[in-house]
Amino acid sequence: MAATAQQSPQPVGGKRKGKSQFLPAKRARRGDAGGPRQLEPGLQGILITCNMNERKCVEEAYSLLNEYGDDLYGPEKFIDKDQQPSGSEGEDDDADDAEAALKKEVGDIKASTEKRLRRFQSVESGANNVVFIRTLGIEPEKLVHHILQDMYKTKKKKTRVILRMLPISGTCKAFLEDMKKYAETFLEPWFKAPNKGTFQIVYKSRNNSHMNREEVIKELAGVVGSLNSENKVDLTNPEFTVVVEIIKAVCCLSVVKDYVLFRKYNLQEVVKSAKDSQPHPKLGNGKEAKLEPDSKLNQSDPPEGKNNQQEAPENIEELGQTEPGSETQVGSEGGAKPEPESQVSEGPKTNENELS
Repeated sequence: MAATAQQSPQPVGGKRKGKSQFLPAKRARRGDAGGPRQLEPGLQGILITCNMNERKCVEEAYSLLNEYGDDLYGPEKFIDKDQQPSGSEGEDDDADDAEAALKKEVGDIKASTEKRLRRFQSVESGANNVVFIRTLGIEPEKLVHHILQDMYKTKKKKTRVILRMLPISGTCKAFLEDMKKYAETFLEPWFKAPNKGTFQIVYKSRNNSHMNREEVIKELAGVVGSLNSENKVDLTNPEFTVVVEIIKAVCCLSVVKDYVLFRKYNLQEVVKSAKDSQPHPKLGNGKEAKLEPDSKLNQSDPPEGKNNQQEAPENIEELGQTEPGSETQVGSEGGAKPEPESQVSEGPKTNENELS
């Protein structure tokens, strides 16, 4: 009887179906649209940091992104593939073949889930207090800039737990050679002749110990310089900011505008007036640091979340997100001095820690 019970679930072939073969259907039933469940190379999206409440962060992100997404791109439309030929008639002759039947099953599941691909879909980021929203059919940089521009003008606060919102236009493996090769193509729209501009590079690493910040900065700065020798470093008010966010073995890249104006893309800070953004002297959260030497600024980076605990909860930037020393928001304070380009990741000194 036991042997019979084991063989009964095998209507088409000699091999028993593994659990992995049923996962796509399970994900479709959950409404996950069959997309990736975690951050991986090849995705576009929006990286969002929050203050210890990821579930609420996802809710706020969906609400905010859908509001402004409809404004820019119109109401969301699901991908409809019902009218495309499925090829099922051609596979009827092979119905007795186990491999063909399995391929047909997977194809049917894929077709059904693709109809439900959403414009925005949360995936596992791989780091605490970090949410990654995968995007389809939109330009992350354009959308996030639109959101920040509106909030900057209206000064209307629309989130409670979301801190920073960074567009991610490309992801690759977090290994130096992979990043360099990927950046040579990725950075072309902004920096390849005849295009040019002033720039800085900001770097942050989470849950990753094999990447060297100075090496990454030097290589990426070299790529920008090779695309056009007229690209110049500006640490005060650059036209473009190259954002490098590394989480585990994935490198997230984007090139954004108005990084200084929009307060490091911090949604809590961008709605404050100039008067409100001045911190109390006793808080020591960065405004005082602009008169200190770079060495002291470096020392203030690792415990920045600790320093900010005196502020309101929504200003606790990425509290507990990474190990000490891996949170360098602005890359090359104290970087390789003989190489001028290694300093391109240093943020404007006047804004070093004020938003972190």
